Amino acid sequence: MTKKQRALAAVEALKALYPEAVCSLTAENPLQLLIATRLSAQCTDARVNLVTPALFARFPTLDSLADADPDEVGEYIRSCGLYKTKARDIVAMCRVLRAEYNGRIPDTVEELTKLPGVGRKTANLICGDVYGKPAVVADTHCIRITGRLGLTDSKDPYKVELQLKKLLPPEESNNFCHRLVHFGRDVCSARSPKCEACPLVGFCPDKG
Repeated sequence: MTKKQRALAAVEALKALYPEAVCSLTAENPLQLLIATRLSAQCTDARVNLVTPALFARFPTLDSLADADPDEVGEYIRSCGLYKTKARDIVAMCRVLRAEYNGRIPDTVEELTKLPGVGRKTANLICGDVYGKPAVVADTHCIRITGRLGLTDSKDPYKVELQLKKLLPPEESNNFCHRLVHFGRDVCSARSPKCEACPLVGFCPDKG
């Protein structure tokens, strides 16, 4: 089985396992999703989802965040880790969006990564979820599982992104990455993967 065949098999197996490919971050609009994704760095999505309701209730608009004191923002996101840096990034990001993008979230990785605190993982997620563009979100689940499947051979997110772009059908790539998050939590965990219950075991080089 070639890498491309294995990738297509994984796409179909995960599609059957998780018919609804949904982002595990809760957000009501593109700005909220952008901020939630920034908060998810070195933090679980579940923790972010606990924090964001109060944050967005206090700062419901781009202007309110752009005008906010980063120290106050930090108090709302303290449990997310690296909260001082994240708070500064969120406020700075909103100021740039207001000043340079007329409040609109950019729709390309190149423009998104110009925003304070926004890397390729966040940019790809926005491009895929908000704008429906082909995107590969190379988070920890994606890197771990595609490595075990022999689809990628690096821990570097950018290299993994490029390798997967060569293997995945563009229209499937974004949803595939969302499914990997759920699969990584339910089955293919970092420490104790449940290989005996895995629907990918038939073509996984790392099985058992």
